[in-house]
Amino acid sequence: MTARPVAGTLATFEEANTVTIDVIALPGGVMPAAMRYQSLRNALHGEIALHTKDLEVYSGEQPPPYYSIELEIEALGRFADSLGLERFHLLGYSGGGFVSLAFAGAHPDRLLSLALFEPASIPGKLTVEEAALYTQLETELAGLSGPEFMRKFVELQVREGVVVPPPEGPTPPWMATRPAGLAAMMRAFGAHPFDRAALRRCSAPVFLGYGELTGAHEEVGAGILSRLFPDIHVRRFSGIHHFVSPEHIYSSDHVSALRDLWARISTPAEE
Repeated sequence: MTARPVAGTLATFEEANTVTIDVIALPGGVMPAAMRYQSLRNALHGEIALHTKDLEVYSGEQPPPYYSIELEIEALGRFADSLGLERFHLLGYSGGGFVSLAFAGAHPDRLLSLALFEPASIPGKLTVEEAALYTQLETELAGLSGPEFMRKFVELQVREGVVVPPPEGPTPPWMATRPAGLAAMMRAFGAHPFDRAALRRCSAPVFLGYGELTGAHEEVGAGILSRLFPDIHVRRFSGIHHFVSPEHIYSSDHVSALRDLWARISTPAEE
């Protein structure tokens, strides 16, 4: 049996990869997990075990009755259990980033590391600046549905003047569930009870990335998380916004940063 490096020590990615590195990846509120992370999976060349999990809000044609972030947290825990993982690396994008933060606060002992790209929001009581941005989002989206909802939702997530081209090709069938799912997630974000101080108890290393062309809310959130997590590295990626294709988000620089994160911490293998 190959021994794992002791938790808390540094190792190269090659040394850490003498044993399986298990990463659970959560997508955002639009693209399915397999599609969201296919380019990352390709870039990693099978070096890690990347386990993608779709959000529970899309477990049916409509969001589950009484949908909540707690439901997502419990489902993530069960998913890890089904893989035989007591501890694991967690990767979250957008709405999946919110769920990942909520999970980190509820179960910090289960995380080996946490990697985030542009979490949709931060659980817990909003600051004045956050509340103003969130109120603007809710106001602009009020009364919209279907394609109009999606168009305005995208427009509000990027900096003024950034043009997001419409997707090419026919609309995939799964897009039909997205307006209702996104609306349900936004309601659940605000309703989730959370003490942000819980993130201070998460000793796992954290990597947070965001794009310079994404709206100001991500920059605000990065500042807040930098003051909460004991061990966090924040990186802003130039020329990137929330809706560029996954292969542009998970560039060679981004993948290298993730490799470094996953190589840092591992646990002793069970006898």
